[in-house]
Amino acid sequence: MTDPAARARVPIEDDADAAERRDFATVLRQFGLKKGEEEPWVSDLADGIGSPRWYRSLAFMLVLIALALALWPDFNAVQAAPDTRLTEVERDEYRSQMITPLALGADTGKRMGPSRLVVPLASAPERPMIELTATYGKGDSLAAMLRRAGVGQADATRAEELISSAFPIDDIAGGTGFRMTLGRRAAPSQPRPLEELTFRARFDLQLTVDREGGPLALEQRVIRVDDTPLRITGKVGSGLYRSARAAGAPARSVQQYLKALDEAIDLDREVGAADNFDIIIAYKRAETGEVEVGDVLYAGLSRSGTAKAQMMRWGKDGKFYDADGAGEQRSGLVMPTNGAITSRYGMRRHPILRYKRMHAGVDFRARTGQPIYAVTDGTVASAGRNGGFGNFIKLNHGGGLQSGYAHLSRFAVSRGQRVKRGQVIGYAGSTGLSTGPHLHWELYRNGKHVDPLSVQFVIRAQLSDSELRDFRARLGELKKVKPGVALEPLVKPEDKPVEEVREIDRLSNAPS
Repeated sequence: MTDPAARARVPIEDDADAAERRDFATVLRQFGLKKGEEEPWVSDLADGIGSPRWYRSLAFMLVLIALALALWPDFNAVQAAPDTRLTEVERDEYRSQMITPLALGADTGKRMGPSRLVVPLASAPERPMIELTATYGKGDSLAAMLRRAGVGQADATRAEELISSAFPIDDIAGGTGFRMTLGRRAAPSQPRPLEELTFRARFDLQLTVDREGGPLALEQRVIRVDDTPLRITGKVGSGLYRSARAAGAPARSVQQYLKALDEAIDLDREVGAADNFDIIIAYKRAETGEVEVGDVLYAGLSRSGTAKAQMMRWGKDGKFYDADGAGEQRSGLVMPTNGAITSRYGMRRHPILRYKRMHAGVDFRARTGQPIYAVTDGTVASAGRNGGFGNFIKLNHGGGLQSGYAHLSRFAVSRGQRVKRGQVIGYAGSTGLSTGPHLHWELYRNGKHVDPLSVQFVIRAQLSDSELRDFRARLGELKKVKPGVALEPLVKPEDKPVEEVREIDRLSNAPS
């Protein structure tokens, strides 16, 4: 039997659902969203302005406009891939992999990788010639290198004998490349014979061992080389290193240039954006196209045509000297003159007064007129007569450090003048209480004498008269070199041999 309570609940729930539906329908009608099944979603916006139906149509229109704007296409130009210019090697590489006749695509020796349709052969004929390269290692043996490349013992020994007769084997630099051609061998178990061997023994010498149908023979080819130095100039601008690199100077050369300048000037304070740098580099170029960049030969810096620094490499040790032939170093103090020490700091018997007293300096042997140098940068505190010291110069170097130079024959500076380290300030003599030409040099710290030899200093090299003449002559030659002249082609276009045009290049439609 049916439960009466259940029968009573069913109508109640149905009535509630109907009421809820009626209420929702009432809401839709209030907003004009339901007035019948035939009611359209869009109406004329010029009719019934302000009514719920009008607002509904306006909202629907705005939604459509927003969707149209959101889905609006982009009309920017499509970026295409840039046109790539191919080299001859790349063109040959692509042509060798094209589906073309062998006459047009197989001239490079390259081939495509095998597919699953390739059937391996049990045996194949050997190539009549093999071209390969080998590298000579440091401390290597030429014969051993050739044997590793597949050359027979007899040919390797003979090639080494021929090369050693024209060029020392020990002088072959490590990393030298050898180009070899090996011929057809008589049997699979026999090594291939050496047909040709070529390498660059020196920058200006090429050696070739060639068979040419007979026994191995040596051929020497002397390569024309121009050794005009490479000169690079320009303005300092925002930075000396960056400007020199932008002008084409190699990084290693710029480092050498800055190191040379640092021996003459303070790079942090004395280099301005309007200054002009001048770098001359050892440079060799061969008629075959190779170049060899050497060390920096000259380092210069000028402003408005006035030289601020001129340093040139000179001598077997490769040190830099300024235009006056003086070599500077930036660490410690420089010697005040070029001469041996004859008397040190301490108690001694005075050679003239004949009694013991404190010798508060160091004496250097010097001939009359020999240059005297400032031991470091400073200002001339005094330059004049000073009792037993005779002609005397005193320099203030800052930080409580002072130096004194006595018994001079004449002065090269005046009071209040700024001097640089190594600058000539006077000339040796024998004025005052002196038994002969020499330099008496004193050093003071906070007004008190200190032993000059207790302070680190270095010797300042000075070229002799004959060396100085050669030095200045070489400096004049370097400064005559025009900037960029070493970059001009060594072989003129009309001097180059005309290369025969290959059939593949004539038929190819690739751009030249």
